[in-house]
Amino acid sequence: MSITRYEPWYLMNRLHRDLDRLMTPGAVAAEEAQHAVVDWVPPVDIREEPQQFVIHVDLPGVDPKDIDVTLEKGELTIRGRRELAARDEKQGFRRVERASGEFYRRFSLPDTADSQAVKARHANGVLEVSIPKQAQVLPRKVTVEAA
Repeated sequence: MSITRYEPWYLMNRLHRDLDRLMTPGAVAAEEAQHAVVDWVPPVDIREEPQQFVIHVDLPGVDPKDIDVTLEKGELTIRGRRELAARDEKQGFRRVERASGEFYRRFSLPDTADSQAVKARHANGVLEVSIPKQAQVLPRKVTVEAA
């Protein structure tokens, strides 16, 4: 019996990537270079709150020192690596579903995001990235005085 890696969401992830690539033609070349080294794609939740945007990334088994969060030109990039021990039938493994290797996610931030105050923390296998919103300058009415 040979050991095979079972990945139930492979086709859905591929369809999602292809649709993203079709919708953003300017980023195709840069993203294709990155996808060449991606072994798995962690699931992400993005929530908008009144004062901030919050991104939760499921990264079980990933050491915080192996996670790289960068912000450049309005794009937030999360990349890293999850290492798992070699798994083969001699060690008793019959099925392997957990992915290992490089991961990579990139998000475009809105103009309201304050890129100078981004914070990231890792707890219980979940990376939380908080992106505060900039204070909005409200329009004000200027009164015209008679001379």
